[in-house]
Amino acid sequence: MPLLSLNNLDFSIGGPLLLEKVCLNLDKGERIALIGRNGAGKSTLLKLIAGELQADDGGIVREEGLKIARLEQEVPDGLHGTIFDVVATGLGALGDDLALYHHLSHAAEFDGDALAEVQGRIEAAGGWNLEQQVSTALERMALDPELDFAALSGGMKRRVLLARALVAQPDVLLLDEPTNHLDIEAIDWLEKTLLQWEGCLLFITHDRRFLKNLATRIVEIDRGAVTSWPGDWGNYQRRLAERQNDEAQNSARFDKLLAQEEVWIRQGIKARRTRDEGRVRRLEAMRRERAQRREATGNVKMQAAQAENSGKRVFDVKDMSFGYDGKPLVRDFSTRVLRGDRIALIGPNGAGKSTLIKLLLGQLSPEQGTVEQGTRLQVAYFDQYRNTLREDWNALDNVSEGREFIDINGSRKHVLGYLQDFLFSPERSRAPITRLSGGERNRLLLAKLFAQPSNVLVMDEPTNDLDVETLELLEELLDDYTGTLLLVSHDRDFIDAVATSCLMFSGDGRIEEYVGGYSDALRQSRRPASKPAVAVKPASEGKPSTASEPAKKKLSYKDARELEGLPQKIEQLESRVGTLTERMQQADFYTQPADRITAHTRDLEIAQAELDAAYARWAELDG
Repeated sequence: MPLLSLNNLDFSIGGPLLLEKVCLNLDKGERIALIGRNGAGKSTLLKLIAGELQADDGGIVREEGLKIARLEQEVPDGLHGTIFDVVATGLGALGDDLALYHHLSHAAEFDGDALAEVQGRIEAAGGWNLEQQVSTALERMALDPELDFAALSGGMKRRVLLARALVAQPDVLLLDEPTNHLDIEAIDWLEKTLLQWEGCLLFITHDRRFLKNLATRIVEIDRGAVTSWPGDWGNYQRRLAERQNDEAQNSARFDKLLAQEEVWIRQGIKARRTRDEGRVRRLEAMRRERAQRREATGNVKMQAAQAENSGKRVFDVKDMSFGYDGKPLVRDFSTRVLRGDRIALIGPNGAGKSTLIKLLLGQLSPEQGTVEQGTRLQVAYFDQYRNTLREDWNALDNVSEGREFIDINGSRKHVLGYLQDFLFSPERSRAPITRLSGGERNRLLLAKLFAQPSNVLVMDEPTNDLDVETLELLEELLDDYTGTLLLVSHDRDFIDAVATSCLMFSGDGRIEEYVGGYSDALRQSRRPASKPAVAVKPASEGKPSTASEPAKKKLSYKDARELEGLPQKIEQLESRVGTLTERMQQADFYTQPADRITAHTRDLEIAQAELDAAYARWAELDG
């Protein structure tokens, strides 16, 4: 017998049914991934199962005494106390006693009578094992039990709520985007924990590797209908392609027949006198069926506004160190970032990833060493906490900022049309931003980001709350982006698809550099100590390795003076190349006499050759 059954369940929030005639069974031992486009109703379905919403029609049958715990996508209001208090609330009344015992046993003034009373209640209920469960969950999620919950960041609050859901040991565990704001180490631990889960797990996630590693069944919400797909993610994708092909063929046949019938009904007087009334009724039914057809949601159309090229050298870092309150976050770090590099920053939360970005962008100054920025940098920043979105503006105002049109790489679009590319209808574009879901907010932030011309993209957790289709399109856009990308992400598949190199933070200030995506970096970092710990980039990329290398040869006085003057020479050459290139791009350039065009082109070729030679000489002397 199923733990829980949904029988012909309907639910709407005005307009078409969000969920229609849903039938679904949840069985013990299953790990079910709930998927669908943003706004399809995934979180709503979890709330219905948890009993937090009531269906318009149909019903839910639950096994007697069934325990259900849900991790919300957003942090609920009204939670207070220490982290221990909040996590213990997952255990109900016994959790309250455990929280009270925790406070009494840690209080400065010892109240023996009160402590003995609450200790007796816990022993009578057999609650000491549960206290150990709370402590274990706090330890695994790296949470300080004494911190005030209200003072935590949004990301840390979600970690606490995840610990609360896990500690309850429910029969049915509902997780809504559990990997948001978790680092890779915590995600790995969560995967291992859930693989051993004996109850039923129903989860929503944007993390494809997390989904692939866990799911034993895929349940999809598409245009109100819920479909169950047995097997893993690979089987779902194969079956989905078959279904979409069948659906397209059936719709095409239906539309062709409808068009033929519409021609028939519009024939002349003679045909109308003799026409079959049964055929007329069938046509009316076909019209109603076509009107009720719910088309699949379109895909986001993303295009990044790109600025003119930056200089070839974007950032040059030498022996840089920085820390807070005596804790080193960056220690003796050197690297060179060149135009077109796509670098992922990987490491535990608090290891220094955001600090390194601030150092590179000049928002912080290093305590030791140097950071040199290249020329003509135009930076666009994606903030994981969405602080760049104004809550008192709607989606339209957040992107337009008073403009009526958006210019994207020479193409002019009205702001409403631009937002429709990101799946915002005109009505949704004008709705208060407070009504947008997490996925919609992320799409809005992408729309705002890509409307800004840039040649350096800094993206901090851009994948949170995005559906799979949008994620894949974002990967394609970043793959085509000609500028430089700095990416902070805990999404392993996304890093593998996008990054050309990784900076891995150890947590003690050391940063190691590896070629390739996350899987490549992980493989290289696990090599025996006798082998180089860091892969060396090809010399043509001009990027030094941070691995141990032979000592540099001592430069002569002449060479040392030449090396000292090369950065200024390179900057001058880059400026000349940029000026010559900009002149060639002007509309009247080719209206000049042929000899002037030839001379200008030759000057550009000479300047570019000198610039390439200067870079090669710099790499030779500085290598």
